[in-house]
Amino acid sequence: MDPPLPRGQRRGGLVPGAPGRLIREGTIRPDPPLGPRGGTPTSAARELRRAPPSSLLGAVDLHRAEACRHLDPARRSALGQFLTPPPVASFMASLFQQLGPSVRLLDAGAGVGTLTAALVAEACSRPTPPAEIHAVAYELDPDFVKHLSESMATCRAACRPLGITFDGRAVQADFITHAVEELARPGPHARFTHAILNPPYRKLGAGSAARRALRRAGIEATNLYTAFLALAVRALAPGGELCAITPRSFFNGPYFRPFRALFLREVALRRVHVFESRTAAFADDGVLQENVVFCGVKGGAPGAVLVSSSDGPGDAPTAAREVPYDEVVRPGDPELFIRVVPDRAGQRAADVLAGLPARLADLGLSVSTGKVVDFRARGFLRAEPGADTAPLIYPAHLDAGSVRWPKPGRKPNALVDCAATAKLWMPSGTYVVVKRFSSKEERRRITAAVLDPAAVPGARVGFENHLNVFHRDGGGLPPLLARGVCVFLSSTLVDTYFRQWSGHTQVNATDLRNLAYPAMAAIERLGARAPRRPASQREIDRAVEEVIGFSERADAP
Repeated sequence: MDPPLPRGQRRGGLVPGAPGRLIREGTIRPDPPLGPRGGTPTSAARELRRAPPSSLLGAVDLHRAEACRHLDPARRSALGQFLTPPPVASFMASLFQQLGPSVRLLDAGAGVGTLTAALVAEACSRPTPPAEIHAVAYELDPDFVKHLSESMATCRAACRPLGITFDGRAVQADFITHAVEELARPGPHARFTHAILNPPYRKLGAGSAARRALRRAGIEATNLYTAFLALAVRALAPGGELCAITPRSFFNGPYFRPFRALFLREVALRRVHVFESRTAAFADDGVLQENVVFCGVKGGAPGAVLVSSSDGPGDAPTAAREVPYDEVVRPGDPELFIRVVPDRAGQRAADVLAGLPARLADLGLSVSTGKVVDFRARGFLRAEPGADTAPLIYPAHLDAGSVRWPKPGRKPNALVDCAATAKLWMPSGTYVVVKRFSSKEERRRITAAVLDPAAVPGARVGFENHLNVFHRDGGGLPPLLARGVCVFLSSTLVDTYFRQWSGHTQVNATDLRNLAYPAMAAIERLGARAPRRPASQREIDRAVEEVIGFSERADAP
């Protein structure tokens, strides 16, 4: 039950060199001492390209292909079943730093056992393989369990010629229920030395049986994948290693904060690799998020983190760098955001944002989600404005930095102004509005626009729930300030920085509150530079560079 992975096509790129630096692929330099295979230097490019042993992973992949042929799409969506490609599984297994003489492996949400097979193949290929491997693989789907059992037998056969004792159990059970029961048992528990996961990706309802079971274990999780990760962490022995691939969404946002607190308290991150592409299977299933492979050590001391990125699992890394731990998780950050900055441009953006002096409260501003939830107000929606309506703004009304209203199309342009809608309005004024969701085709994560009351006439205005609205005490902003905020949010600086800790296409009001902003005078200077006509990205970035001092050029200081 594995989440989907994007696929990219670009080759080449950058590999890690000295800490904090980038070197072109082909330059012969040792990697940082965070490489796989127990610390043996191996370039990130070779890690991703390394072919898995055909005799084992190739055989298990036949089970994956067979299972996928008979997989019901509706059931796959309901259970979050998406299987791991062998190259990704092999890459993940290669990242374990230590495989001692006795490996006790947990594979939760195992599917057909590709990840377990990858770990076994990795162990067999190391100079000093372990003497024994004990694997426990959990899978709920009975069709997958049949293939999983066959994969375990294949692993046993691969280990036998090398004198490795392999004991693999395919457990058909709900991992959450089973793990919570195991953790609740009195007395000592068998602990795993390694956990490798590609867990199911699906939201957990607040009143679901799984959420209730997790709370009994002291775990608060809003999604299956964070629930699986939390339980895997609990099941690891001190010093045990975890390697997982999940959506990047848990790196930020209020919903995942309890999980981040648990994870970062228990595990010291050692490696993060970002798959930046959101195309292929992941997008087809309606989940437009980047994926990450990350590794950590339970109870380890925080240290340097090797951060890298590539378009997709078949591509060499485009960038990699070793960074101090406090650049990934900043001391004193109440939200515990995990920031991934694999290249110099990203680090420059992070440094510039860290030096900005203001938060929204310092500017006397607030940001709120639009109050109009259209399916709840369906009876009051109108396609065209009328005598009994006031303007209603949707994301579709945002156009090149401005709000264009009314606009013909599928979305309504007005809402009936009556007692039933009285709490949904904001007074007429100048506002900055930001889309809460962006499509994969959009170049920028943050799409901002200024609402000019002259272009949207009326005493009041409504904002649909898929918009965030910048306001001052519930009312409009000074026009100069509004234009400056819009230019800042539309800049490459903010887009680059936002991508460091937001791996999905949603922009929450909390995300916008947690941004650092220029001082009021600097924002007003940006507003004064903003042209009345639609500005090009080059014009926006030039204004930001001149006022704030950030440039996206690779050779910028």
